Amino acid sequence: MTRTTINTSDAPGAIGTYSQAVNINGTVYLSGQIPLLPESMTLVEDPDEQIHQVFKNLGAVARAAGGNLNDVVKLTIYLTDLSLFARVNEIMAGYLDEPFPARAAVGVAELPKGAKIEIEGIMVLA
Repeated sequence: MTRTTINTSDAPGAIGTYSQAVNINGTVYLSGQIPLLPESMTLVEDPDEQIHQVFKNLGAVARAAGGNLNDVVKLTIYLTDLSLFARVNEIMAGYLDEPFPARAAVGVAELPKGAKIEIEGIMVLA
């Protein structure tokens, strides 16, 4: 088994004991990203901006691992407000091409730093 950790300054640094991503034999496990700006580690406030920033952060980690968001096969989306679900769908369509990955959306009470959204994923590199 080949295990490689992924780290990029183009996405927020880890705020805990985890790697931004781990590649195991071409399957990349992308840690959850919240809407932090990488350069300042501050949270964007507007809900739409939060959704965009999470996809930007996830994309940066995917690129650092040698892929892109279209290589993602599974996403898990955590939302503190499920009324944002439709906006997530609309915005997500601008970052991913069809066929879209498998996905789950989960309502949660709270996320780190007061974020409204967090997304984690699994990416497969060909």
